[in-house]
Amino acid sequence: MWIVAIGWMYVVTLMAATEPSVVGGMMTFLGYGVLPLSLVLYLGGVRLRRRPRAAPRSEPGAAPDDADPPGH
Repeated sequence: MWIVAIGWMYVVTLMAATEPSVVGGMMTFLGYGVLPLSLVLYLGGVRLRRRPRAAPRSEPGAAPDDADPPGH
């Protein structure tokens, strides 16, 4: 997924560089690059952020990570 993001930002950077004005280039870079890519990467990472939380629930006999060992 990272290679696609890097490739997309490369294309958007070249698109922004060919705009006739600096403001147009910045709007192209933000509108086609940064904002959509941040949304896609955030939504794509939701599954990865949920995985560690779901791991202790998957094993019924597993102790929570913050529990102290017996005798301490």
